[in-house]
Order: sequence, then C-alpha cells, then structure tokens
Amino acid sequence: MAPADELSGELVDDYLRLGLAFDRLEEGFVDAYTGDPALRAEVANAAAPEPAELARRARSLLARVAEEPDSARAGFVAAHLRALECSARKFAGEDIGFIDEVKSYFDVDISPADPEGYRVAHAGLAEALDAPGATGERLAEAYAAYRRSDEIPADRVDECVRAFSGALRERVRGIFPLPDSEIIEFEVVSDKPWSGFNYYLGDYRSKVAINTDLTQHMSNLPHLIAHEAYPGHHTEHCRKEQLLVGGGGQQEQTIFLVNTPQCLMAEGLADHALHAAMGPDWPSWAQEIYADLGLRFDADRAARVGKATAGLLSVRQDAALLLHDQGRGEDEAAAFLQRWLLATPERSRQMLRFLTSPLWRAYISTYVEGYRLLQTWLDVAGNDDDARLRRFGRLLDEPLIPESLRAELAR
Repeated sequence: MAPADELSGELVDDYLRLGLAFDRLEEGFVDAYTGDPALRAEVANAAAPEPAELARRARSLLARVAEEPDSARAGFVAAHLRALECSARKFAGEDIGFIDEVKSYFDVDISPADPEGYRVAHAGLAEALDAPGATGERLAEAYAAYRRSDEIPADRVDECVRAFSGALRERVRGIFPLPDSEIIEFEVVSDKPWSGFNYYLGDYRSKVAINTDLTQHMSNLPHLIAHEAYPGHHTEHCRKEQLLVGGGGQQEQTIFLVNTPQCLMAEGLADHALHAAMGPDWPSWAQEIYADLGLRFDADRAARVGKATAGLLSVRQDAALLLHDQGRGEDEAAAFLQRWLLATPERSRQMLRFLTSPLWRAYISTYVEGYRLLQTWLDVAGNDDDARLRRFGRLLDEPLIPESLRAELAR
C-alpha cells in the first residue's frame, strides 16, 4: 500500500490504461495525454474494448482506490473513475437520465432556472443598449445591432488574436511563471460545434483552434484568448505538467478526459481567466489594444452589456434540459435559445450542434455550473485582490475537484 500522500503506481497505470481505452470507443474522448507513449501504444494495439468491460474495470479500480490511504490524489482518481463508469454504461447503450448523467460526469446537480431571472436580465440589457423597456423582437433587434457594431472584420481576426495573446502572455507570465519553452500555435478552422479549442500537446506546447464559422466579436475575443491560452487552459496544463507531474510524480495528471470533473474545473477556471488576469476593468485595457489596431471598441458599453447578459448564463443548460430531460424537440430548443439568449436562428442551430453531439451533449454544464462553483469559491476572498489571485493560482496548480471545493466552502 502506498504512503498517505501517494498512490500505488500500478493503480495509476491501470487508471491511465482505462482512460486511454475510451479513445478507442470515441475519438476525442482523451482530450490530452502527455504520459508514457508506450502505455498509449499498448492500449492502441490491444483488441477493441467492450463498453461493458470498461464499466466493470472502472468499478474494480474504484474498489482498489478505496483501499488506498485517504488523500487528495485518491479522491481525484475516484471521482474520475465514477465519471468513466457512467460513460462506459452510456456507450454500452444503457438508458441514463440526463440529470443523473451530468451528476456522474461532473459531480454537480442541475435543474431548470427560473425564467423570471431571464426577464430581469433582459430588462438590464435593454438599459445597457439604450433601449429601456424594450422586450421581445425590439430587444432582439437592438441586441443584434449592438453585436454587428462589435464584429471584428474577418481579415483582422488573426491580427487581433496575436495582439491579445501577446499582451496576456506577458501579463500572466509575470504572475504565474511558465517554462521558457512554453508556446502556443494558433490556427483557424471551420465546421466545428465550438468557438475555440485548446489542444494541449505536452512539453508546454498547445495548439489553439479558432472556429471561423462564427463571427468574432471585440467584446468576446479577449475572453476567448484568456480562456484557451493565458491564464486559461494552456496555462493550467503547463503549470500542472511542471508542478504536479514533473515536480510531484502525479502521473494521473498526464491524462485529460472528456466528461469528467476535470472538465468542470478547467472550464470554470478558464471562464474566470480574463478577470483573474486583468481585473473587472478589462474592457478599458481591451479598448487600448483595439485602438492601437485602429479598431473602435466601446469599453463602457461592453461592460454594461456584459453585466446584463451574465444573468443569461443558464439558458444553454436549460435548452439541454429541454432536449434531453424533458424530451422536447430541436425546434423548441432553438426557439428557447432565440427567445432568452436573443440568438439568431443561425446561431441557435450552431449551438444545437454542440447540445446534441453524443460526446458533448452534457458538456454545457461545465461552463454553467463550473463558473458558478468557482465564482462562489473565489468570492471567499472578498475584495482582497491579492487573496483572490492566490486562490485562482491554486486552481492552476492543485488537483482540485468539485467535492474538494465544496468541502472547503463548508468549512
């Protein structure tokens, strides 16, 4: 049996083998793997796994983890084994309720939001758009006009991406040191259900893809770059590879698996990344960068619109509940997105691609519940900016899971 602060190396290897096997069922299930390539080759060259057998292996590993000393590492692996066991049962064709599926994957409970909150958010948005009292079609038109004014010309997107990634990289490296060799390659892609994606390649390298099917907006691009790069996904991967794997021998951190608590933590962290790096007045900082590029960005209006639309955080999760819990059709879900999120018909259908993807359908909850849980946990720091930044640093550096955050909050 391993010491209290360690896990059996054999158990960790078996956990990695199990996780890697899921990529044989659904390519892309393993979001990143930076461990021993021989282990990956072993799994790739083995017979194709049966989902029911993977579920059995997950349960067997859970029993072995229970025999290990209680530790943060044991809790981390156990939470991920529970998620993998549910995924295996789904792949095997078992009928699992959507709410139970989300609970098993991400260790959070979800339920529909009160539409009254969306009405309040719409009222605030109407004020921010200088259209007080506007509702329904009039509000949608005002919001669409604002979004058009906020568009980045397609031929300027690459330039803007590089400007913000450079500025954020310099800022973040001064707060959360990264290896000198870390680097990101940006590329544009199309025909994807997401707006951006970080492919972590290991050795402190990432490839970040930006989906050109979606119009990029000035108010969103800084969030996107912070989310995918600095101090979001890329920064987290680098820090954990350096500190937990290289410095701590925690080989379970060499694999990142879709539909696990890792994802909820990572997406919640990344959605708080811009605020962590630049503070609440990030629009003024962005306005200066856009001005240097010859683009006009209204920082004050962006801040007011952003504050109002924050009240619409749950809309996409509610649309997923309509589809997968209440059995409503895609047309009704699209209408729901158009009503409350003020999405265009084309944008609502793009969102449905993500919400109906077999691999990604539950993933929307990582953005909603991840943001909320981490917000509550970060808010413990109150108005102490330094304390808040230290807490954000813990998210980058420690193998935290939803259960451990809730335990800290309870104390």
